[in-house]
Amino acid sequence: MPIHNKLVRDRIPEIIKSTGKLAVTKILDEEEYVTELRRKSKEELDEFLNSETNEEALEELADLLEIIHALAKVHAANIDKVEQIRLKKAEERGSFDERIFLIEVLDE
Repeated sequence: MPIHNKLVRDRIPEIIKSTGKLAVTKILDEEEYVTELRRKSKEELDEFLNSETNEEALEELADLLEIIHALAKVHAANIDKVEQIRLKKAEERGSFDERIFLIEVLDE
């Protein structure tokens, strides 16, 4: 059996059990949880970057969003607070809709 040593979604042990296998798990303390959420965010971002279809990309974006929800909670907020911050930054600095690519900044 492979050793995974990674944060998984809450229902994964139940899903593994339904296949007749046993999932060996532990509950992380707060520090471990934040570390593993950060590690998981990198894993999911890599999976998004390696996606080859729109469907795969959307699946990975959904996984990233789930991680963002969890990270917001550990930082004493929720996704609504993150969205408020996002909207404020979009108003002040813009979004990425116009596809602007900055090449360099020159002194005048």
